[in-house]
Amino acid sequence: MLQGKQLILATKEYAHEQRGRSWWYTLSTLFLVIAALSGTILLPYLPLQIACSVLAGLLLVRMFVIYHDYQHHTILKNSKLAEVIMTAFGIYLLTPPSIWKRSHDYHHQHNSKLFSASIGSYPVATDKGFKAMTPGERRMYLFTRHPLTILFGYLFMFLIGMCVNALLASPRRHWDALISLTLHIAISALLVVYGGWMAWVLFMLVPVMIACALGSYLFYAQHNFPGVVFNTKENWCYDKAALLSSSHMLMNPLMAWFTGNIGLHHIHHLNARIPFYRLPDAFNEIPELQTATTTSLRIKDIRACFRLKVWDPEKQMMTGI
Repeated sequence: MLQGKQLILATKEYAHEQRGRSWWYTLSTLFLVIAALSGTILLPYLPLQIACSVLAGLLLVRMFVIYHDYQHHTILKNSKLAEVIMTAFGIYLLTPPSIWKRSHDYHHQHNSKLFSASIGSYPVATDKGFKAMTPGERRMYLFTRHPLTILFGYLFMFLIGMCVNALLASPRRHWDALISLTLHIAISALLVVYGGWMAWVLFMLVPVMIACALGSYLFYAQHNFPGVVFNTKENWCYDKAALLSSSHMLMNPLMAWFTGNIGLHHIHHLNARIPFYRLPDAFNEIPELQTATTTSLRIKDIRACFRLKVWDPEKQMMTGI
């Protein structure tokens, strides 16, 4: 059985992009996003416009995973055209590069570490740590992990958390957050003025809400699921953090396509240089990657993930409160 460094080395075979495929998936997905958003305005019947709005939300998730891979330098590295496309997309979807890359890199370096900053991830407190909090701190902790907060990730996680807070904390460092907020407000205003409230709802609100809600939940359930393991810095190990603290989210082929195979999250954490379209190859060909703890988008699994609130060091498991 491969483990540790040997297992990581075994994944290197898959950590090479196929440039043509990277461009095809990027440009085709971008085209579909633009086509779906255009359909919310140009199609003549409201049911078709609504269908395009929902489809656009799902396509934005796929495009975000591609953007996410680019920020890992996994695909299209050193391409000026890709840099323009990805920067524009990150600004459009309220994930400006300066903020997303810093917070996400921190997350990868500290995944499943107790007592580290919750930059780029949901906070995890021990049961004793939660009891020692002030009432206000407890409310904020539970609010951050609440299902409604994740459902409205558009407002709380992306608009406020990713842009407003980052801009207030460091305006010079996160100037692209100001551009993102300004562009978001400008597009919304233009849609309302020239197309009416329904144009704004279908073109902007519904797609971005779907994308942000699904993205927020995926990120939550990938590291907050029954069977997840957390460790102190002293006992932390990179490969075990990937395999024991990152879930394998089971999805049907259609949802796997919309989410860019990000359900194979344990493999992504083991080697972030594997392009999203090669994650299934690594999973199918390396038996040691097929034993990760699973979850899914079924209601019972979603409820099970949301019931988890704090880490109990004695029981070595996440529990409720």
